[in-house]
This record gives sequence, structure tokens and C-alpha cells, in this order.
Amino acid sequence: MDGNATSTHHNVALLSVVSTLATRITTSKEIDSQLQPVLRRLRLPSGLLQRVAGVQERRNWAEGETFDDAAVSAGKRALREAGIEPGQVGLLINTSVTRKHLEPSVAVRIHHGLGLPSSAINFDIANACLGFVNGMTLAAQLIDSGQIKYAVVIDGEDADEIQVNTIERLGREGINRKDFMSEFASLTLGSGAAAAVLGPLDAHPGGHRILGGVTRAATQFNDLCVGSVDGMFTDAKALLKGGMELVVSAWTAARRDWNWANMDRYIVHQVSDVHTNALVKATGLDRSKVPLTYPTLGNVGPASIPITLAQEASRLQPGNRVLLMGVGSGLNTAMMEILW
Repeated sequence: MDGNATSTHHNVALLSVVSTLATRITTSKEIDSQLQPVLRRLRLPSGLLQRVAGVQERRNWAEGETFDDAAVSAGKRALREAGIEPGQVGLLINTSVTRKHLEPSVAVRIHHGLGLPSSAINFDIANACLGFVNGMTLAAQLIDSGQIKYAVVIDGEDADEIQVNTIERLGREGINRKDFMSEFASLTLGSGAAAAVLGPLDAHPGGHRILGGVTRAATQFNDLCVGSVDGMFTDAKALLKGGMELVVSAWTAARRDWNWANMDRYIVHQVSDVHTNALVKATGLDRSKVPLTYPTLGNVGPASIPITLAQEASRLQPGNRVLLMGVGSGLNTAMMEILW
């Protein structure tokens, strides 16, 4: 892989990564209960979310909680943990799929909430579930170039409206099995937020060095997973096949520059049992080194990888090699190595 497909960073560290979890728990049994009429009519068994996806529950925002307030909360804690003042931040990248409106960007609300200076660049990056890793790569490149010193990469997701709309639509007359399965993935989504602070390694030798990574695209599959506030519609079999082919292609090509066969931890995008099993098999990963959060949190979109990393951080030791990796709708894949 040449050009922009491979990135190498020379003086960048991850200084902190934190998450803000939504407080309301919605179990898959509760969703099953709401779907009982359509399940009976289509002669589908209960417990598909648990048995097929491995999602036992997911989080939703409680009354008074919002995805952008949660993102601000995560950002403030990430800055405190990193020991960085808001005035030192030169870049804020928001990677949320969720947004209240098309304009202005979600980033401006978070920039204001964090009290960042007017000199801090701020914008949204949208790339489905890969946005956070893409944001970290861009922030690292700007730190390496010397344009900025510190960056905050942030994400907040709200799956509540999609969940409600999907359950309501699946209960309508005329829905068939194909319709039901095309929206099944919507029911695995969860809500949450995460934030990371990046800065120069030479100023923070105790930070976690970001070494670099690879990206690759298979955009001929751009219509296999299409989402909006109404719901997420997928061709699950074709999506899994195309996604695994893309991952294997990137994994194989990356061997020229990287050796990821024996990492200490693989932080993968959290989707389902089916997706994780396929990823482990396709790349030959050690399953014991793949921590999971989707059984209790569901798929939290771009926030899934940083949430999982934040939960795993206390178990990582200095010198551990960590690989962030995932596939996003479109299709795209991204992998990034961090030396803990």
C-alpha cells in the first residue's frame, strides 16, 4: 500500500482516553417483548439479539442526558487526566455520527462546552464507525507537522431515536422476514461518548506512543449499510463478506510495514458475535486478546473503539502493543498501533 494508505507518526502520544456511558439500561429481553407481535406473525424466535448478535443489553440516555453534553463531560475529564488546560488545545475533532441538525457542526457546541480558545481549530469528521480512528490519525499528523501541540478527539452517540423508530416500523403490517432482518442491526445500537487527548511524545515521555497504521477502502459496497435517524438498513451477509475481504486485504498488505500478528491487545470495533468471530478467524487473532463491550453496551458507533480502550486501559502494562481496528459502512477499514 502506498501514499495515504499508510501513516507513520514520529512524536505523538495518546495522553488520555475516557468514556461517558449512558445511564439507562435497555435489555434485549425488553426489546423482544415490544417485538412479540411481529415475531409471532413472522414465526421468528425470541432471543435473536442475544443468540445471534451476542448483545444482552445496551445503554440509552436518561431524561436530561444528551449525547453532546456527554461528549463535553468526556472531553473535560480527558483533559484533566492528561494534565492539559483547555487553552493549550489547538484542535478539536468531533467524530459523532449523531447530530441534531446539518448546520452548524457538532464540534462548535463541544468547542464551546470545553471552553477551548478561539485559536483552536474545530470541525466534524464523518466516516461511519471509523471516524474516531480517522480523527486520531489526522490529529497525529498535525502534531507531527508542528501545526498544533495538543488535540482532543471526541465522539457522542444517541441511538434512542433510531431504536424507537425501528421498533415502531417493524410492528407495522406488511413487514416480512427480509424487512425484519434488514433492520436487525439497528436494534444492536447503543448510546455513549468518549474522548481522547493527543500531544507530543517528547513533552510527555510517559504517554502512549502512537506509531501509525493503515487504511483501505472498498467503496463499491457503499450501499450495503445505510443509516439515518429513521433506522439502519443492512444487507448483513454481503456486508460481512465484503468487510472481511477488505480487512484481510489490508491486513495482508500491511505486513510490508507492520507486524501485528502478536499484539498484546486488539481493540476492535464492537458489532456482534458474528462480526467478531469472523474477524478473529479471518486474521488469525488470539481471541483472548480481544476484549468485548458489545454484550452490555451494544454497538456505539465510532465511540465503540475508544470506549473499549478506556475500559481496558487499567489492565494494560507499559510496553504493551495495542492495535485499534475496525470496519465502517462504505466500506472502509482502519488499523492503528499504539505502544502502551
